[in-house]
Amino acid sequence: MGFKITDFVEDAGAPGIIAGIGAVLLAPVVIPVVAGVGKPITKSLIKGGLALYEKSKGAVAELGESWEDIVAEARAELAEGRQLPAVDVASTSADNVSDNGV
Repeated sequence: MGFKITDFVEDAGAPGIIAGIGAVLLAPVVIPVVAGVGKPITKSLIKGGLALYEKSKGAVAELGESWEDIVAEARAELAEGRQLPAVDVASTSADNVSDNGV
């Protein structure tokens, strides 16, 4: 079934038709006012977003540097652990116990 304008008029009723006509008549007046108020608000939101982006970019860079430092320290500790000779805990503890002269 195709769309018919009479179906729309019957569904909208008198209040809907009056609101539609009012919107069409007021649009040339309302749109410039809304645009005049909306532009400064939009511009300030964009400026705030850019400032927040710049601050967060610095914080993310610092976080990345800290992460890289921690990873480098962990790798150095692992490498240091591989270079030390293995220690036999059982033989070392028995050697350190004194006989009390026996």
